[in-house]
Amino acid sequence: MSTRRAEPQTATELGIAEQVAVYQREFPTVDPQVETIVSTLSRLARRMNVAYGRQLATLGITSAEWEVLKALVFAGAPYRLGPGELAKRLGLTPAAMTHRIDRMVTEGLVTRDRDEANRVRVIIELTAEGRDKWLELMRMAAVFEADLLQDVAGETRPELAAALTRMLRRIEETQPDALGRTDDLTC
Repeated sequence: MSTRRAEPQTATELGIAEQVAVYQREFPTVDPQVETIVSTLSRLARRMNVAYGRQLATLGITSAEWEVLKALVFAGAPYRLGPGELAKRLGLTPAAMTHRIDRMVTEGLVTRDRDEANRVRVIIELTAEGRDKWLELMRMAAVFEADLLQDVAGETRPELAAALTRMLRRIEETQPDALGRTDDLTC
């Protein structure tokens, strides 16, 4: 009698329906609709992060650099902040911020200069190249996001946005260690 060995399988992620079926088998009182929504949102967030990471790589910048560019754009024209304020906005230590800024200065994405009004103070400013990279990524993301939301009709988008914002607020309010903020949400 010969025993046949099973071929090794590559690890694959279960489909959402299969995952929910396992939850129901192991925990019969689970609400399958809730688990489907939550599991799908979780998987969607992971897939979106991978897609955005690819777009960043195409432009030759890291997600860490993207966060700095975004913080400077959010500051508004003339797109300047002190390194301490940048570190605070990004939840970084001053040393980590300095390292990140060093790389970005070398890459021509930002400049680091002394404040003319206060020579002790350093100012980090977005360069034209840094702004161009930010704009190009925004263009790429807009195409990706439009494709992603193609199945959500225009009139239902505000409802979806409001529901997701309420969910985000709820998790941030009930899980303070998630370090979320709700003061920047409009819905």
